[in-house]
Amino acid sequence: MRDINDRLLVQILWMALLVACLWVLAPFVSVLFWAALLAFASWPLMRLLTRALGGQTSLASAILTCGWMLVVAAPLVWFGFNVADYIMAANTLIRDLQVDGLPPPPPWLINWPFGEWLVQAWNTVDAQGTALLVSVRPYMIQVGNWLLVNSARLGTGILEIVLSLIFVFFFYRDGPRLAAFIRSLLYRLIGAERSDHYWDLVAGTVQRVVNGVIGTAAAQGALAFIGFLVVQLPGALIWGILTFVLSLVPMGPPLIWIPATIWLAWEEAYGAAIFLGIWGFFVISGVDNILKPYLISRGGNLPLVVVLLGVFGGILAFGFMGLFLGPTLLAVAFSLITDWAQKEELKVSPPAPTDGRPDMS
Repeated sequence: MRDINDRLLVQILWMALLVACLWVLAPFVSVLFWAALLAFASWPLMRLLTRALGGQTSLASAILTCGWMLVVAAPLVWFGFNVADYIMAANTLIRDLQVDGLPPPPPWLINWPFGEWLVQAWNTVDAQGTALLVSVRPYMIQVGNWLLVNSARLGTGILEIVLSLIFVFFFYRDGPRLAAFIRSLLYRLIGAERSDHYWDLVAGTVQRVVNGVIGTAAAQGALAFIGFLVVQLPGALIWGILTFVLSLVPMGPPLIWIPATIWLAWEEAYGAAIFLGIWGFFVISGVDNILKPYLISRGGNLPLVVVLLGVFGGILAFGFMGLFLGPTLLAVAFSLITDWAQKEELKVSPPAPTDGRPDMS
């Protein structure tokens, strides 16, 4: 009886220690998650650089970390300092519209389909602009509050990404030992054969999600660059690169093409503003809902509906981390249920009847 009590006391102490460690690490969960994810996604590059440097792991880790700082952190921080300028420009535009109204309609508008109706609507809005702004003011306040909340989330996401770039150095340097430690825990829990299966399942799912996120971000950056070239936006390449970087965080691309559209309208380039607004909403932002699930489901044995549920349900449940956690959790659960169903089917299916003759099928 005493041995049982001693073992129970040891288990309680171990559980208390584990809870205390998780409590300490709780504020850094998202940062450590992004650092581990970035190290996992770029590990082939880490291997090549380590081999080129003659096995100097720490030096290779430092070089890659500095490279990520320049490529990712610098544009994000620069954008964060310029968000205030975008907000001031939007406030100035609204104030000028209240005082001066709209400028005269462009001459080419009359040549568009329904051109006369568009010119008449333009003049009506210009004549009743003050009353219109007063009537839509409550909705503008709601939109402003929504933008404020999402701007705060964007700032939090940028801070997490910058901090994760600091911790990624340690994942680069100690990644193999950490992976070996996790695999040893899996061996103790579920055995070598099953642990290898689920290790490959989780690694493959995470790799496909990473490829989907990065591939979609690259597509959005390229499409944004094309749109900026069409409307002849100054610094189109820089804005395209920044769109690629911000595509890695929720609601990132609209923070580029919406201010660009407003700026074009401010410069009285109304055709370019209309084109960029449509291009940004339906193409730049719309491709995220099509390309990302396709890339994530490609190359795996998961049904597309499971991937979609994992992506969107994970985002709703865990935030942006759910983009990776959702498909991974559903992939493991789907594999467990499939294996269990196959084993149960083998148990209940009766053996094939034989009459003593060999099976010639």
